[in-house]
Amino acid sequence: MLEQKDLEQLKDLCKQTRRNIIKMVHNSKSGHVGGAMSAVEILTTLYQKIMTVYPEWDKAADFEKRDRFVLSKGHASAVYYSVLSQRGFFPEEELMTFRLFGSRLQGHPNTHLPGVEVATGSLGQGLSMAVGMALGLKLDNNPAHVFCYMGDGELQEGSCWEAFMHAPHRHLNNITAIIDRNMLQIDGDVEKVKALEPLADKLKAFNWNVVEIDGHDLNQVYDALKAAKENNSDKPTAIIAHTTKGKGVSFMENQAGWHGKAPNDEEMEKALAELV
Repeated sequence: MLEQKDLEQLKDLCKQTRRNIIKMVHNSKSGHVGGAMSAVEILTTLYQKIMTVYPEWDKAADFEKRDRFVLSKGHASAVYYSVLSQRGFFPEEELMTFRLFGSRLQGHPNTHLPGVEVATGSLGQGLSMAVGMALGLKLDNNPAHVFCYMGDGELQEGSCWEAFMHAPHRHLNNITAIIDRNMLQIDGDVEKVKALEPLADKLKAFNWNVVEIDGHDLNQVYDALKAAKENNSDKPTAIIAHTTKGKGVSFMENQAGWHGKAPNDEEMEKALAELV
């Protein structure tokens, strides 16, 4: 459970990030709003309260002991960049170069930007990379933890399930898979495109610790992430975060059409007016 001052701090940062996402995608006339908005509370809490990170990136003495983060759903990069800037990895003013030619803030994360461990966005690949990182850390007796943020739609990829099978086989309790269960993907309802349910039961059958939370409740998010990082079992942890695509803006919420669409001038003003 968060202390009240920390809770208020995170709420303010989340609101700022949602405003940043709207402005960034509007400015570039390109990007993915819906899935970025559903990830705000989790990424903000991870970087502000859970992960050991070094904003100076490769200059810290304990750099190799940093926690690792993989944004498997790389198209949600707008939320990632806002959170990294809030944590001090690069100046906030740079956010408005999002997806512009020559910018470090490309549509999908790449390693030219401090804080980004691996280029991502080819859906279904992130967890495999994260499992490889976690295995390497185990072999090196490195105490760092790996967090992988996944979309629910990408779980329709078979490669995800190979990774889900491998992590418990190697007893990787140093990895946490966070599933953004907003129930929508670019083609519509996830369960109609290719059903995942019973998702929790499937992950338990693959020998993962499974926790289900409201992905927008900051106390639930914090408690689940903290417990996952402190995991002393011989199993990896999967957090199924029930979220709302487009969270925070009424006309974007639960609308698959806002998966990869930029708001026009009027829509931006309406969205920002709701995010005050």
